[in-house]
Amino acid sequence: MSQAAVSTSTTASPTPGTAALAAGVDRYAGRALRCGVVGVGRMGQHHARVYSRMQGCTLVGVVDASETRRAEIAGKFETSGFATVHDLIRAGVDAVSIAVPTTMHRDVAEPLLRAGVACLIEKPLAQDVENARAIKDLAESSGSMLMVGHIERFNPIMRAMQAATRNGQDVVPRFIEVHRVSPMTFRSVDVGVVMDMMIHDLDVVLMLMGGAEPDEVQAAGVAVITDHEDVCNARLTWRRRGGGACVANITASRLALKTERVTRITGENAYIKIDYGAKSGIMIRRIANEPQMMEMREQLRRGADLTSLKWSELVNIDPLQVDDAEPIVSEIEEFINALRSGRRPAIDAEAGFANVRTAQRIVESIKRTMQ
Repeated sequence: MSQAAVSTSTTASPTPGTAALAAGVDRYAGRALRCGVVGVGRMGQHHARVYSRMQGCTLVGVVDASETRRAEIAGKFETSGFATVHDLIRAGVDAVSIAVPTTMHRDVAEPLLRAGVACLIEKPLAQDVENARAIKDLAESSGSMLMVGHIERFNPIMRAMQAATRNGQDVVPRFIEVHRVSPMTFRSVDVGVVMDMMIHDLDVVLMLMGGAEPDEVQAAGVAVITDHEDVCNARLTWRRRGGGACVANITASRLALKTERVTRITGENAYIKIDYGAKSGIMIRRIANEPQMMEMREQLRRGADLTSLKWSELVNIDPLQVDDAEPIVSEIEEFINALRSGRRPAIDAEAGFANVRTAQRIVESIKRTMQ
């Protein structure tokens, strides 16, 4: 991903932005939102593409440290290329996507937020709790809207699961198993696999748990190629009031021989399997299968031999209904719609901060096991 140039010595002049989120009205009625992108590498180029084509938006410009890259993307989408964030602010922007390396998020976001510009920051919010908290606090004090781009939340299969289960919470999760592995791409090596890949699943798992962070965190990891963990397994536990618990077992690796992005949720009321890559999923609802379950339990109590039965033929399996929407388009639509309506976005600064705080607890647990 390209690195955006950030000039910290220049004082940015304020420009119309997103202060006073609570106004709850379309402050931009009658005109297009002026949008920009900082960092137009592998991910940022798609933000530029979406803004350039989205109704009600105008792509004012892109920022990138590489003169060649910013000229290429600016030419491709018929916009302006800028060397610094402050140049983009002076051009007049309402909303900006930040798609630079994670360790640069704070340096890029701060002048934008101070200028009242709404920011969509690609996941994670920052590389650690200290920097994430600084960004969150500034967004809150400035009144500038901030959304974190956890794109799996907008994967069609995730939206299908949310539609079928009220965000999965009525499933009452008891055990969540996640595998996110892929071959090394040598991108995002400024952070470990927890902040690079596992953070996607932490966002989803915390959403399934109603936004609550885990009570216990245990993890193990190995640094193989980079200076950070390249493989990690984390076990997160939530203690429920009144008894019971939920355990999430999450594996992430950027050294695998194949790509797999699968989540399995076992709950009191249903079992769900989600394959992000294939954009497919199934649900087995308890209520839809209770009669045959009761019959089988009764037969087992009587000592019946059921070994000839095929489990897959005994249960009612509901495929999740998936649309073909592009996740990055859905993500940016949520960002723009939240900005226009003055409401909080789906993944606001607080949610993004909770994801980073949980991720840092995992990294710290890894370090303790390596001592």
